[in-house]
This record gives sequence, structure tokens and C-alpha cells, in this order.
Amino acid sequence: MTITAQDEDNFDYHQLVADIKRWGRELGFQQVGIADTNLSAAELGLERWLAAGYGGDMSWMAEHGHKRSRPAELVPGTVRVISARMDYLPGETEQIRILKDPQKAYISRYALGRDYHKLIRKRLAQLSQKIEASLPAALKPGDDQQMRAFTDSAPVLERPLADKAGLGWTGKHTLILNSEAGSWFFLGEIYTWLPLPVDESQQPNRCGDCTACLKVCPTDAFPEPYVLDARRCISYLTIEHKGVIAEEFREPMGNRVFGCDDCQAICPWNKYAQPTAEGDFQPRHGLADSDLLTLFNWDEVTFLRNTEGSAIRRIGYTRWLRNLAIGLGNAPCDPDIIAALEERLGQHGALVDEHIHWALDRQRHPRPRRRKVKRQEQSRLPPAP
Repeated sequence: MTITAQDEDNFDYHQLVADIKRWGRELGFQQVGIADTNLSAAELGLERWLAAGYGGDMSWMAEHGHKRSRPAELVPGTVRVISARMDYLPGETEQIRILKDPQKAYISRYALGRDYHKLIRKRLAQLSQKIEASLPAALKPGDDQQMRAFTDSAPVLERPLADKAGLGWTGKHTLILNSEAGSWFFLGEIYTWLPLPVDESQQPNRCGDCTACLKVCPTDAFPEPYVLDARRCISYLTIEHKGVIAEEFREPMGNRVFGCDDCQAICPWNKYAQPTAEGDFQPRHGLADSDLLTLFNWDEVTFLRNTEGSAIRRIGYTRWLRNLAIGLGNAPCDPDIIAALEERLGQHGALVDEHIHWALDRQRHPRPRRRKVKRQEQSRLPPAP
């Protein structure tokens, strides 16, 4: 169905945007904004980032041609993107205490509860239904028009879109920051053919001279502000990377066994972050305060049971043991840890054994700890063409 100029003239899109934002809040989103689809600057940045090799093993970042940076190529007819954020930070989980206790396992705060993908996508689908139901017959979608919801599930540049939609600004750690909510939130998008008025009031960059997030990174993963070298990032190493974790990163990883929140935890803007009211994001199975040894002793059945519906399950049991072995290698010397590591040897393949041998060496021959590793050469992005 073709939308005529008269149809558009008679329809109040500004009221629809106000309704969309209200419906979004009712569905549990803390903020909703509207962006256009011009991501040319972000596309250039992505190309330079990939050319520098900063994507590591994430080959999927280079796939799909320009669909990631040109929304209409992913969903034909898209002229606007509805961007939404949902806070996920649980109540007091004593993250600093856990991080400083070498016997505990630190798990990124976003992964303590249920996997966010299904929840947010379902809420966005409900929002899409409300939007379509509100349209007059003349503006109902035709066969070649659709609204599609995404949340970290397709080639979408969600952070540049959130920036354009006024949800925040891109911080030096490359995450979206909001002056009233910090950065502890998920993002989701709805691609639409509707010519909605875009949000004109983007949040200005308020990072100023602060470099706390860059300095705190244990593996020096930021070659410069606003650029992340994923190959050095603990979140990448513990979640995305499928192989052996280089020895230079193992000690600085400390007890971080799934993700890393250091650059968020230290950010001054996160003093404004509010605990989430979403029950599904609350910690489960004691994962907010578990001993490394307890988790390492889970058999695969227990791992699968306790990570059902969790983002943690995506790394699988083998990489779970790999990460925990590194944590145990960084823990204080303990006969029980040595016994558990020795018992696992030869049971789960060469990948796990490689990290167990390292951990056993550390347990048997303790040495002064290095909490941070510096890159040998400060790499830089190639100049823009």
C-alpha cells in the first residue's frame, strides 16, 4: 500500500511519537527515541576499526556488506529507527567486594539474570503491535512494509543509533552514557517505514577530560579514546574468543570469568544509575557471589541446569572451565584448588588442559601478582581515507 501525501498530511506523527514513548515506558523501557538512518560517519569508523584488526575473531562484524550501517539494506523501506533502552543493573551485588576477593568469581552484571535477548525483543514486538494498531487504514503496512525488532541479534549499529536518538552519548569506553542513568542498560531497536519526527536534542558528550575508564582497563584494551581493541578486552576474551587465551592476559584477568565491568564501574556518570525493577534481571543461582572453586566443580549437567535461560550458556561448558581455570590460577595457593585442577586434567580437551597446566604452575609456584598489562606498542587506527 502506498502512503499518499494527503494521508501523511492528515496524520499526526508527533502525537504518534508521544504515544510510542509512553507505550515504551509502560512496557518497561526507561527511554525511547527516534533516529534517522544516516550512519555514514559510523560506517567509516567501523571500516577503519575492522581494517585495524580490532575485531579479533569476530568475523561476523565484517559480514553482511553495508547492512549494518545502512538500515534500509537490512530491512527494505526503513526510514526511521526507534531506539529504546532498558536498565539492567541489579540491586546491591557488592561488585567491588567480589572483584577484590580472589576466591570469588566475577561475572558481568548484565549476565547475572536471564538472557535479555528474548525479553527485550518480546517487549519491542509488543510496542510494534501497538504502533501498527494505532494507524488508520490508509497507513497500515503493505506487503513491502514491515517493522522489525532487534536487540543485539542482527547486523545493527545500535550504539550510534542510540546516540542519534538522544538516548545518550558515546563515551571514551565506546559505550553509550546517559547523564541521568549512566551506562548500565540494554539497547533495542525497531526498524520502521513510518516517517516519524526524529529526536533533535542529542545529549552532548560530557566525558570532558576524564580518562578513568581508559586507565582502569586491566589489559589496556583502549589504544585511544573511543576506540576498543577487542583482542585485548576481557569481555571479548572470556565470551567471544573460542581459543587459547594468551598468557599475557591471564594474570590481569584476575577473577573475571565472564565479561568485565571495570570501565563502567569506575565511570563517574554511573553514580546516577538506578537499580532495575525487572525481575528477570535479578541474580540467579548465587552467581553474584560464588566461589571460583564451587563453579569449577560443577559438572556439565549442573552447568546447563544453572545457566538455562542465561547469557552465560552461550560460551559452553568447555570455555566456562577455561575461564575458571584462569581465575583459580590467580587465586591464593590452596590444596583444594590444586586437587580440583588435577582432577580435571585430561577430561575436557586440550583447550582446558592448557589453562589448567598454567593454573597449576601458578598454584605450585606463587609469584608477585601483576594486576595490569600494557600493550607493547601503542597501536593507532589508520588514517581516514
